[in-house]
Amino acid sequence: MRVRPLLVLVVLALAILPWLPVSAFWITQMNYIGLYSLVVLGLLLLTGVGGLTSFGQSAFVGLGAYSTAWLTTVVGVSPWLGLVAGLLLTWLVAYGLGAITLRLSGHYLPLCTLAWCLALFYLYGNLDFLGRYDGIASIPPVTVGGWSLGAGNRMYVLIWLILLLALWGTHNLLDSRAGRAIRALRSGAMAESFGVDLRHYKVVIFVYAALLGGVSGWLYAHMQRAVSPSPFGLGYGIEYLFMAVVGGSGSVWGAVVGTATILIVKDQLQNVLPALIGTSANLELLAFGVLMILVLQFARDGLWPVLERGWERLAGPARPRRAAAPAGLDAAELPRRELPPVGDVVLQVQGVRKDFGGLVAVNDISFELRAGEIMGLIGPNGAGKSTIFNLISGVQALTAGSVRFMGVRIDGRPAREIARLGLARSFQHVQLLPDMSVLENVMLGAHLRERAGVVAAALRLDRAGEAALRREAARQLERVGLADAADQPAGSLPLGRQRVVEIARALCCDPILLLLDEPAAGLRYQEKQALAAVLDQLRREGMSLLLVEHDMDFVMKLTDHLLVMDFGTRLAEGVPADIQSNPAVLEAYLGGLDEF
Repeated sequence: MRVRPLLVLVVLALAILPWLPVSAFWITQMNYIGLYSLVVLGLLLLTGVGGLTSFGQSAFVGLGAYSTAWLTTVVGVSPWLGLVAGLLLTWLVAYGLGAITLRLSGHYLPLCTLAWCLALFYLYGNLDFLGRYDGIASIPPVTVGGWSLGAGNRMYVLIWLILLLALWGTHNLLDSRAGRAIRALRSGAMAESFGVDLRHYKVVIFVYAALLGGVSGWLYAHMQRAVSPSPFGLGYGIEYLFMAVVGGSGSVWGAVVGTATILIVKDQLQNVLPALIGTSANLELLAFGVLMILVLQFARDGLWPVLERGWERLAGPARPRRAAAPAGLDAAELPRRELPPVGDVVLQVQGVRKDFGGLVAVNDISFELRAGEIMGLIGPNGAGKSTIFNLISGVQALTAGSVRFMGVRIDGRPAREIARLGLARSFQHVQLLPDMSVLENVMLGAHLRERAGVVAAALRLDRAGEAALRREAARQLERVGLADAADQPAGSLPLGRQRVVEIARALCCDPILLLLDEPAAGLRYQEKQALAAVLDQLRREGMSLLLVEHDMDFVMKLTDHLLVMDFGTRLAEGVPADIQSNPAVLEAYLGGLDEF
């Protein structure tokens, strides 16, 4: 990555800054940038990546600050024990709040974060043992081996060391199995269909962001040597969120850029404006607001992407890269699922019905699918084909009937549990993560085939598992003919090739049954022939396939038998030759199957 030299320069500059003849003001300013950046880094993960808006992070900063302030001044424990206690309390509160409030969606979640932020703020100000609104003073400094970090430049070292470690850990987390699941949170049903437990990962990033806030509060308390409720109110919570938006969520360094921009601009406006306009009127907030509107208007993805592009232009054209070895070639292979014997019943759909209010989308549909067989669901738009897929895969709940997969009844189960049994699918409307590479999108399909969690990912202890996932994803991309596109952003591919990426992602799940919704849509003739060859190979290997497709030539040459649907009901079922000559089908479609 060509931005890496810039990051190396930044880290070196941060390392030598406290040893240079810099004024105490700028050391203090950098300390505050470091403290705020910790909180904003959590928000970048929570809001920028996960899509969960929170105005209440300042309350978690308060938990970390007040915990260590009370323990070190009243109980007399070490500040390091105060850190442990503060993190434990923050974890308990964040987990409890997250388990309750993250079930909400839309504007209800941000409103809840406003509510508990205000509640904790007023709690800090009304508890006698916390000093009410006067707070707690005379907090001892942090010491390391008898060396006091009370001075500003010494505290700078601790603050920025912790921040750099947090940046490193968060970057590692996003570049992992857990990170791909977190980046897929906004996709909803797609992520669930590949085994991602959305509720679990929402709580994970909520607690992660809260813990970073708690660490920031601990550092703040021992830097200021006093705490009071005012820095932990709603205004600061909104400011943290604003910093995350200004910095941008494309990189963890966006947290530092956004924080530094807001704090420095605010401070300098307070000094510059009175001299420019000749008045002491408090106009800096107005000027600051105008500047931020301009930033958001011309850098909607944040300032970090702008800096990245600017550095790359200064660095000049990228040097041609040597051809890389296939991804993960030396990695261990993932274990494979044993497919059932050819001819065994894999899927049984019995009397399935789905109502949407007064609309009956699917009415009394029954069929069976056997191992090593390709079955097609055909019919006009609105016939209920994609709804059948959603009912089988657990995306939607049945109104009546039953679905059995490998002899196990699966209706009523969540999509992630059905995926664990060996069912994978594509979608009628392509659901890829456009900013992630093609390879990373396909790796998401193998989410259930590895076990590395958040802590292992943040500490980069999951590299062997990541290499195995990368090898499997590369293998599936090569299988479908997209090996050359592995490093491209998925959103840059044409629609037809994006559908093929979805197939590779589904194959990465190592399924017994593959549901393909319009897989040939948008493909050219040669690409359709290549896809048909891949699907035929899967059938010969013993995999079962259920597909919805409107290209009748593609369907008739590929499938073993067909189910024709019309207005949610079963019109006909049989082998392709029988369907083509079925009088009811011909009559219903006014001239034959070429019409639909």
